[in-house]
Amino acid sequence: MTWTRLKELAETPLSGLTQPTRSDWIFALRTVSAGLIALLVAYALKLDHPQWAMMTVFIVAQPVAGMVLAKGFYRLLGTLAGGLAAVGITSLFGTNPWLLVTVLALWIGVCTLVSSLLRNPEAYGAALAGYTAMIISLPALGQPHVVVDLAVARCAEIVLGIVCAGLTSRLILPKLAADAIISRLKRSILDLAEYAGGAFSGGDPSSLAALQRKLITDAQTLAEMRTYARLEAPSFATRAHPVRRTIGQLLWALSAARALHSHRAPKNAALIPMRRDLKNFVGELAATPGALDDTGPWLARLDAIAAKAREMPDLPEDKGSSDTGEDKVGTITRLTIAGDFAEALKQVMRGLEALRSPASRKSSERSQPALVVHRDYQAAWRNAVRAALATLLVAIFWLTTKWSEAAGTVILVAVVSSLFASRPDPVQSAWGFFTGTLIALPFAFLVGQVALPALPGFGWFTLFVVPILVPAALGMANPRHVGVATAFAINFLAFLSPHQQMIYDPGPFLAGSASILVGILIAIGVFLVVLPADPWVTVERISQAMREDLARLCLHERIPRRSAFESLAYDRINQLMPQVQQTGRKGDPILGGSIAAVTVGLEVLRLRQAQLNSAVPHETVESIGNFLRGLARELLFRRPGEPQTATIAVARQYAAKIAERSDRLEMLQIAASLRIIAAAMEDYPDFFTKGRA
Repeated sequence: MTWTRLKELAETPLSGLTQPTRSDWIFALRTVSAGLIALLVAYALKLDHPQWAMMTVFIVAQPVAGMVLAKGFYRLLGTLAGGLAAVGITSLFGTNPWLLVTVLALWIGVCTLVSSLLRNPEAYGAALAGYTAMIISLPALGQPHVVVDLAVARCAEIVLGIVCAGLTSRLILPKLAADAIISRLKRSILDLAEYAGGAFSGGDPSSLAALQRKLITDAQTLAEMRTYARLEAPSFATRAHPVRRTIGQLLWALSAARALHSHRAPKNAALIPMRRDLKNFVGELAATPGALDDTGPWLARLDAIAAKAREMPDLPEDKGSSDTGEDKVGTITRLTIAGDFAEALKQVMRGLEALRSPASRKSSERSQPALVVHRDYQAAWRNAVRAALATLLVAIFWLTTKWSEAAGTVILVAVVSSLFASRPDPVQSAWGFFTGTLIALPFAFLVGQVALPALPGFGWFTLFVVPILVPAALGMANPRHVGVATAFAINFLAFLSPHQQMIYDPGPFLAGSASILVGILIAIGVFLVVLPADPWVTVERISQAMREDLARLCLHERIPRRSAFESLAYDRINQLMPQVQQTGRKGDPILGGSIAAVTVGLEVLRLRQAQLNSAVPHETVESIGNFLRGLARELLFRRPGEPQTATIAVARQYAAKIAERSDRLEMLQIAASLRIIAAAMEDYPDFFTKGRA
């Protein structure tokens, strides 16, 4: 299945139905042509199951060439691993059916576990390794000597399909991932400008929330396309690092804009010009056609805005003024956030220029982030148990009843329970697969059982299937219909089982089709009944991981790079967002809190850097250390219902005292960081509390 499109499917409104574009038609015709070529070559090579070559083309088909290569590459690795596992397991246990299916079920569980801990497309390859072993081993039950031939044939059919899909996607009017990244990043910058314009002018909250979700989704898509582009062209490696860094800076800019929106500036002489400059800038950027064709003028304006925000404003000396004491810190706080937004947007634009004009980078920049990537081991084990248990139970039913067609049911249970296990909503994904499969059944019957036996030959086959597969491929190009359309295309070919000599034999056709449909329904039942997932549990685990990240920033001896934290933060939010989407508006505070956590983390890093500044007095350095230790305790240990600790109050007290002691800009910026952290935690108290879900 197409994983990027499945995620976009959840973001596409029901009113988003559009007519196929020229790019969609190119994708559809290219995919169908590659499938026919693969089938024709399979006929020429006299492969046992030529339909697998054509099915593989539709399985790995993607609109972007790099995506095809990525999915094809990991499909090949998964097939080879599954084939080797099938040979080893069948050779050792093939004479004992009960032991064989037990070991195969355990193998599927292990592969599902690994798949749940990885990201696409690697996760797809791991899941494939599990059920490929089942596909190869079951036909060899009772005759283990044929398993090697089955594995070789299976691999040959898969390789043929991958080669045909990869060559056509790269040579016939290709759509390259590198170009898609630049286009998507440009769109994200304009969306960010639109979001900021709404935030600065008090725009509609629901529209801002929708734009925020879209920006996070686009950041996730950019991260995936980065992998595809590196497989597409090794020369893109010099641009892969700027993509990763730019994604983090995009999230930084979004976080700063959200903070400016949540804490609107009071009307004073220092803040009004800055807000006006930013509002005018993002408004012009969003409204100017082709604005990003030349980023030079925009970068110069952002430089000036950021520099102005870093300057010390003229504040009244009168102690009774509204701009003195803590309010003075408030002014610096808002100027700091405004400067952060301008700087972040500037860095995102520079990232766009780096993609257009790649330059070599120092080897020291290749080092990975200091913070670890979150992996949900509890969910992974749950998925593994479900897949193994479902496969084993259906296999036991098959062996007990000796119903030959139940072998297809066993295979489909293994495929669906493993492939969709780690999806945010596996039931919905599996139901879409069932719907596409059910729709494909009558089409396959008419073509395979009625038309082709009467009118045999590859020419007639092409005439019959092209009008069916082209609309299916167009559906695969539409994010709203990709799941159902892909299932339709794959299972249409599976039901059809095209061979050079087609015969009318409806009995086996209907029995095999029924076993496939029953297998999918059983897998859906497993998702509903066996260890059902609670999205709030997953949300809390990811939220807890983000709180632990912040605590680590407070306490760890080594200060990680800003880009390392940004990279990790967007990774966390990307994992959080699909789960939050299942909870409706109830999850909006959690998503907002995750964005606020980015602000908190960046300000913690700013405080850590201030501790190293020799110009900062020793007592202030000690105060910062005390505050960070208290913040870490708050993040790690306070639970719902427990009284709030003094951390937020301490932050405000420290900020006020610093402002009273010194008017130096570096000291006021320390006070501003404390105020920003306190404000973010007050805005989203539930997110920053352990055990909220």
